[in-house]
This record gives sequence, C-alpha cells and structure tokens, in this order.
Amino acid sequence: MIIIMLGAPGTGKGTVAGILSENLNVPTVSSGDIFRKAIQEKTELGKEVEGYLSRGELVPDELTIKVIEARLNEPDLANGVILDGYPRTTAQAERLDKFLSEHGKKIELAINLETPREELIERVVNRRICENSECKTIYNLKLNPPKQDGICDKCGSKLMQRKDDNEEVMNNRLDTYFKQTQPIIDFYDKKGVLCTYEVSVKINRMGTDVAKELTERLKK
Repeated sequence: MIIIMLGAPGTGKGTVAGILSENLNVPTVSSGDIFRKAIQEKTELGKEVEGYLSRGELVPDELTIKVIEARLNEPDLANGVILDGYPRTTAQAERLDKFLSEHGKKIELAINLETPREELIERVVNRRICENSECKTIYNLKLNPPKQDGICDKCGSKLMQRKDDNEEVMNNRLDTYFKQTQPIIDFYDKKGVLCTYEVSVKINRMGTDVAKELTERLKK
C-alpha cells in the first residue's frame, strides 16, 4: 500500500500519517524529517538543504528525488509506505510514478488536506514536537496541548519548536506551496486517486477525525 499525504504546511499531514501508520502497520517517510535529521547531524546533505529550509523555500527537485528514492529502496518499505511531504512538485510526482512503475508498484491513494490560511499560520506558530526521534508526537499549544508544559505525554521527552515554525517563514512557505505544489492536486485528481478533506476548527474536523475515517475506509 502506497499513500501520499498532500496539503500545505500545518494542515495536519504528520498527524494523519502517524495515525494511519500505526493503524495500518505501514511506515511513514517524511522528506522534512530526513532533511532535519541531516541538518542536526551536520552531514553534507544537511549543510546543503539548511539554507533552503531556513528561508521557507523548497529543496531543489534533483536533490529531493535522490534522497527519497534512496529511502524507498530500503527493505523496511517493501510492503508499503505513507509519504508525508513528498512529492511537492509535478516533476517529483512524475519521477515518483516512473520509479514505482519500474518496481511494479503504484500510488493507491493521495490524501489532500485543506485548511484556511490564517488557521494554518496559527497552528504552526503553536506547534511543538517531541524531540525523541522514536516518538515525534506532534502537539499544539492551543488545540492539543501536552498535559505537562514542555513534556511529551507519550514518552516523557522534551518538546521542541522547529526553527522555521514562525509567522514570517510560514507565510513564505505557504506562498511557495500554492505557487509550486498546488498543480500536484490536479495531477493526482486526473489519475483518480485523490481524496480531499477539509481540516478546520471552524467545521469541528481535525486530523484525528480524518485519520479515523480513512482507517475505516482502507481496512474494508
């Protein structure tokens, strides 16, 4: 089973992907996590992508494709994967289709999450993430706060705020997303695998609600 998570930063892709991964026993691969880990470890890849991420820009296609394809070849993804944050451009989507076809696989579902822009900015500014790489549980100080300030409910590790989770960078990320990534929605819609959900406090539907609906649908 190969699933793609689509949506602007802050829509809850990570939350939905994490719940689906646990319920369906399918690993999640996040391009952002791969890049941030490389930055933290100060690898050559990390040095190369740090500038792009700090400005809220997309990492160039050639570099992103190389990293993701290497990860998809690893044995733990042999039976499926949930891709969070990839592909982000039509070129990446076309290359992914080609890569999967060469391995006798295809995209089964592209989940697109939509949230009002002002709500996205508020979410990201208030987002906190467990620093434990084995946990990475996501919290929101207003919508889903931890029981103890600054501490993960699940594993007891400290919570952190990403350096790029601020209003200025977020606005740039959203502008970049809608300009460069929006065409992917049309790409997967034409293939007949797109499924769009609105995620917003205004309609009382959050990522956990979407994940529950999708789990029931995919287990049928």
